[in-house]
Amino acid sequence: MEVSYATTSNVDVVSVASGDRPVKVLPLVHPSPSSSRRPSAPFLGRWVSMLREMSSREWTEIFLPCARWIRSYRWREYLQADLIAGVTVGIMLVPQSMSYAKLAGLHPIYGLYSSFVPIFIYSIFGSSRQLAIGPVALVSLLVSNVLHKIVDSSEKLYTELAILLAFMVGVLECLMGLFRLGWLIRFVSHSVISGFTTASALVIALSQAKYFLGYNIEGSSKIVPLIRSIIAGAGDFKWPPFVMGFFILGILLLMKELGKTKKNLRMLRASGPLTAVILGTSFVKIFHPSSISVVGDVPQGLPKFSVPTEFRNAKSLIPTAFLITGVAIMESVGIAKALAAKHGYELDSNQELFGLGVANICGSFFSSYPTTGSFSRSAVNHESGAKTGLSGITMGIIMGCALLFMTPLFRDIPQCALAAIVVSAVMGLVEHKEAIFLWRVDKRDFFLWIVTCITTLVFGIEIGVLIGVAFSLAFVIHESANPHVAVTYVDSSAIQALKELHQEYKSRGIQILIANPSREVHLSLFKSGLLDILGKEWCFVRVHDAVQICLQRVQKLHGLVSHNSDQTPRKQYSFLQSLWKQGEETNSYSEPLLSEKDV
Repeated sequence: MEVSYATTSNVDVVSVASGDRPVKVLPLVHPSPSSSRRPSAPFLGRWVSMLREMSSREWTEIFLPCARWIRSYRWREYLQADLIAGVTVGIMLVPQSMSYAKLAGLHPIYGLYSSFVPIFIYSIFGSSRQLAIGPVALVSLLVSNVLHKIVDSSEKLYTELAILLAFMVGVLECLMGLFRLGWLIRFVSHSVISGFTTASALVIALSQAKYFLGYNIEGSSKIVPLIRSIIAGAGDFKWPPFVMGFFILGILLLMKELGKTKKNLRMLRASGPLTAVILGTSFVKIFHPSSISVVGDVPQGLPKFSVPTEFRNAKSLIPTAFLITGVAIMESVGIAKALAAKHGYELDSNQELFGLGVANICGSFFSSYPTTGSFSRSAVNHESGAKTGLSGITMGIIMGCALLFMTPLFRDIPQCALAAIVVSAVMGLVEHKEAIFLWRVDKRDFFLWIVTCITTLVFGIEIGVLIGVAFSLAFVIHESANPHVAVTYVDSSAIQALKELHQEYKSRGIQILIANPSREVHLSLFKSGLLDILGKEWCFVRVHDAVQICLQRVQKLHGLVSHNSDQTPRKQYSFLQSLWKQGEETNSYSEPLLSEKDV
């Protein structure tokens, strides 16, 4: 081995030559007292220098993310797919947006307004190319929950406050995006989010019961008052809306299931809401049943520009604005990142928050209530082959055409049909399988799920979220104060993160390996099904074994493996046997958990 020294003005560089690989070793240099006095100056200088070095193209992509896909757009390959996806989701969005507006306590026209301008704005400023934004059930419930405490839904002030709430949510999202504060939501456990979503879905479904039963029910975000009100009004029950509502709901669920399980029938999933509206409207026009309430007159034309008012009531809306922003971070950004990983492009969560914020602010100037990314519509957009934001622009055009030419047709839509659309959408949010999964993998996270779900049902959305987050933070603080000393411990949130990481890496042709897991970790990975997803042949007792297998794979890929290498089969051990052998042998050969022929 040869060692040579080279001296520069600041540090001594030691060059070590071992074989054919020279290695430079830089000794540790401690900062001088003078440099520690002004730590911000170098950072500020680097930041200013970085801004100066940015090209006009990079500046354009920061403020207009749509420039990224516009510049590389492949017209022959992408155009047809984007148009088909946009039309498909647009047809699905028209009845859904009207249904969610009713859930929010607003006239259906405001659901259509909320699905018009925000979509165009997001297509320009949003960084996701497949996310479909607009009214969603959970946000609509949050809007209804807070506004019903302030004013009756029949008054004009109710609508003005809903529009003001969109403006406030947009400002919060923009600020969090600009100051890169999206990381704050990481302190909320995945089990808390799941429990909150499940409870909210149950409340939403019960709140729509009045359209099925034919009599009025007290509006509440708590399950006990809802059930009490349903029982109290049982004497006013009407059969026609009940039969029609459940008939349409059955058709929606059947079409959704067929669309999920049969690839050649996947269009049924998107066309379900439109089918429900057509069937219900046709029945009303033919038989004119007096006991089935309908939407009524819907204004025709595009929304007019107006600045949100009623800022004197903004203080009472602040908690809900923060809660809706949190939902946007948890759901929309999560969906957008998953879709970006599947399509092989990078997505900045803070840029995504900024795009959502601009869409809500601009939407509030055109009579929109808070909007965010929809899981169901984004899934349909992805399954329909959407490649870029042009699919979103196509959705906006569909909504514009509906507002200009189709609103007279909406007059006779049955309320129970819109309610069936809402119920069928939120049934997918009841994550009972997640609870079973948490029970098997991590009892602590299962406890968080149960606590959040029950408190949300009993005490309301705001209290339920606060209690769930408080327990989640308490567990984090407890673990920080009393760290678990056993190596690579894993909870359900970490397993979920590993699954998402595997999905992202798989799309890039990268394989994840598990090395040296403890018994508890190995058991958790097995129960969660992660080992089956990764492949049991990629789990090893030692890091050394995993590295050797990786090197062999790389050599095979590059055609560097010698054909004369030793092919003698070696004795294979079970996982526990390998752990035992590891303590006995210091120079043992590479030993994967499965045989080499399976690797």
